[in-house]
Amino acid sequence: MMTERQALQRTVAVAAIVPIAAGLYGVVFGMNGLEVGLPDISADSHFRYLSGLLTGIGILFLTCVAGIEEKGRLFRFLTLVVVLGGLARLLGLWLTGVPSLTMLAALGMELGVTPLLCLWQARIAGRARDAAAIVETGAAPGTPAR
Repeated sequence: MMTERQALQRTVAVAAIVPIAAGLYGVVFGMNGLEVGLPDISADSHFRYLSGLLTGIGILFLTCVAGIEEKGRLFRFLTLVVVLGGLARLLGLWLTGVPSLTMLAALGMELGVTPLLCLWQARIAGRARDAAAIVETGAAPGTPAR
């Protein structure tokens, strides 16, 4: 039977593939990969740069998989970065209209899935701390010392 910790690790590993793949696609194909016509060279350069950042975010999430219960600080930081990007995308939706289904799915990952994974990671980290306290003191967490 898979433990909850292992389920989180596998979920984060699979979810990290999304920004890595999307980022690498953007790095390699630039704005031409979006089929938007002939892109402005500066806009394409900026798009490739942001795609590189997206790739890096995915790679950093992958580094959280091993020892996930100990990676809370990095996980929360990455979640903040992703949510800020999602809020920017949401603002763009309001200012310019509804984007493609792919972009809406990305918005769902940014403002839904990633924060939920962060909460899950915090839960696993808390359980790991409680288990360590039991081993260290020989008593349940919250039990007064003798």
